[in-house]
Amino acid sequence: MLAATAMLAMSATFTATSHAAGPGYTTLSTPVPVAAQGKKVEVIEFFMYTCPHCYALDPLLEEWVKKQGDKISFRRLHFAQSPTDPLAHAYVTLEAMGQTEAVHGKILRAIHGERQRIYRSDDEVKQFLLKNGIDKARYEQLFNSFSVQTKMKQLGTLISKYQVSSAPTLVVDGRYMTSPTIAGGAGASEVQAGRQTIAVLDQLVAKVAEKK
Repeated sequence: MLAATAMLAMSATFTATSHAAGPGYTTLSTPVPVAAQGKKVEVIEFFMYTCPHCYALDPLLEEWVKKQGDKISFRRLHFAQSPTDPLAHAYVTLEAMGQTEAVHGKILRAIHGERQRIYRSDDEVKQFLLKNGIDKARYEQLFNSFSVQTKMKQLGTLISKYQVSSAPTLVVDGRYMTSPTIAGGAGASEVQAGRQTIAVLDQLVAKVAEKK
C-alpha cells in the first residue's frame, strides 16, 4: 500500500478536465457545487494517511486553517485504495462521530513518525483509535451504519467529480485546484512546495471571498 500511495502522491495533478489558470493553481472545467454557507469559502483537502507528502504538508495546513478561522469551511476527503480501505473507512466513521480532529495528527504521526503499521486491517485501525480515546461502542455502531457504508460507496464517485488524481490536493470553492506539485513546481523541496501551496491558498481564498 505504501508503494502504491507514494506513486499516487507523486503523480501529475493536471488532468484532461482541468487547465492552468494562474501561478500555482488550475481551474476545474466543471465546477462542483459547494456546501459552504454565506461568505465562507469552501476548502477541501484530498489526502491519504499513508501519503508521506500529506504528512509533510499537514502541519502547515493545520496552522493555516486555524488562522483562517470563520473565513473558510474546511473539510477533508480520504482517497480509498479499495471499496473496503481500512483507513478511508475509519476516517468516514470518525467524521460521522465528529472526532476527526481528535486523532487526525496522531494517525499521521503513528504511520510516518513512529512507523506503526496500523493500516493493514479494520481491526488494527480500530485498536489504535480506541487507545487514543475514541469510544468503542459508538465507533462500532457508526462503522457499520447505513450512512457510513453509503458514504464509502460514494467516495470514489465524489472524488472523480472534483477531477482529483493525486494526494495531497486542495480544491477551493469547488473550482480552483492546487497542490505541492502544482504550486511548488520542478525542483522545489518538500518544505518549499508546502509553503508555496499555502501562499496559493491565501490568494485563492481572497479571490473567492472578494466575489462573495
